[in-house]
Amino acid sequence: MTSPLVHTWRLLKWGRTLARHGALSGLERDLNTPPRLRRLLRVARFGARVPQVPRYADAFEALGPAAIKFGQTLATRPDLVGDAAATDLLRLQDAVPPVPFETIERTMRASFGRPLDTLFTEIDPVPVGAASIAQVHRATTIDGRRVAVKVLRPGVEDDFARAIETYEWAAAQIEPMGGEIARLQPRLVIETFKRWTARELNFTREAASASELAETMTSEPDFFVPAVDWARTTGKVLTIEWIDGIKLSDRTALRAAGYDLPELARVLVHAFLRQAIADGFFHADLHQGNLFALPGNRVAAIDFGIMGRIDRRARAWLAEILYGLITGNYRRVAEIHFEAQYVPAHHSVEEFATALRAVGEPMRGLPVKDMSIGMMLDGLFGITRDFDMVTQPHLLLLQKTMVMVEGVATGLDPDINLWVTAAPLVEDWIRTELGPEAAIADRLVADVRTLARLPELVRRIEARFPAPGGAPPRPPLREIERVRVGGGWRYAVAGAIGVLAGIAGMMLANGW
Repeated sequence: MTSPLVHTWRLLKWGRTLARHGALSGLERDLNTPPRLRRLLRVARFGARVPQVPRYADAFEALGPAAIKFGQTLATRPDLVGDAAATDLLRLQDAVPPVPFETIERTMRASFGRPLDTLFTEIDPVPVGAASIAQVHRATTIDGRRVAVKVLRPGVEDDFARAIETYEWAAAQIEPMGGEIARLQPRLVIETFKRWTARELNFTREAASASELAETMTSEPDFFVPAVDWARTTGKVLTIEWIDGIKLSDRTALRAAGYDLPELARVLVHAFLRQAIADGFFHADLHQGNLFALPGNRVAAIDFGIMGRIDRRARAWLAEILYGLITGNYRRVAEIHFEAQYVPAHHSVEEFATALRAVGEPMRGLPVKDMSIGMMLDGLFGITRDFDMVTQPHLLLLQKTMVMVEGVATGLDPDINLWVTAAPLVEDWIRTELGPEAAIADRLVADVRTLARLPELVRRIEARFPAPGGAPPRPPLREIERVRVGGGWRYAVAGAIGVLAGIAGMMLANGW
């Protein structure tokens, strides 16, 4: 157990670094920040030369890999850090200098437990990508296949463990301060980050996620998931099929190669919505660096360390919310929020519907390029405050990915209207999953399953209430009032009962 002094010392160092980059100024000026926390922030920046324009991404890069990954998480929470900070933190994608190839080789040999030349004929020592957790090298297998090899950075597990432990400690100190900090539930935010990171640090889990996503996306042939090379994959090394494509961020190269950019945007949006709404299992890190264009206007994805899951009930709510926003049915959107208990019951459904209308109506029918996303987010976050809505950790990944997908799609096609693009798929899913036929089918399935359980239910009842044994039934006994006595009377009554029992025994012995 790390002592509070160690946590405090780490936080002071980190706070000093953040202050030097101006990364604490917004939180310090926010009127919703608890006074005690504001005083701590002033101490952290004491004597530091604070820049006029905060450099949030630079600050997290200076703190190391764990902070970079945490900064990527905070980029999904403009309600917590503000729009400007969230936008700047989106730069934290491939910001870590690569590890020397000799170190990578040692990690691979130790992980595989055998010489690398028994698995690969060639491994390019120059990485094609380096991030906070791992770096990727191009390689060729002994059977001639080109693959991408992702290797965990040495020491990153210990670095993350230390940092997360201090994050947890700090969140536990500031959450009881109340106010806006308490509503945003920083302890749950850190716990969510901890779980994401644990999955990302296990490459066998990532390989399984890629394999599962490939199976679920067979209905979207224009979205490609590379195959996993299980023979060359361990907890610290992931080997997948090499992707020969053009990154979606390189629009000049895409146009030169003859790609239809609006079609690529449509494929990406449809693929994400099908993953999130139809399947409930989605790639949650769909930034431009993880997406490639393939011939035929297909889109390929890589890096499956962060995946999201939504159960069927939450997907039904999500689909109805999206459809309600698309069609302007704000009353139904409000009702769903109350049904899902996202809004406390003491608030008014009608008032919440009006608040949603005030945010959504100005945006309907506009291409994304004409929308003020910042104003929309400000409006939505204002609603969460006004209606006492707490953070929903299970939706954080979905919110983050929707922002990413929107950014990539509008980069490809500034005229895209996400509502119009999403409408056919959402309508089809609602009709298929929530329509009358679906309700009847669900009821039939539930009834059949209940009938199938009846034999087992009967067996459990028999086990609980077995059939009578060989002894004859007991005759009815007359009810006799019991006398409650205490003290010496208890012993007197006990003695009398003993005498009566002795007399009865003598009578039976003499045949009376």
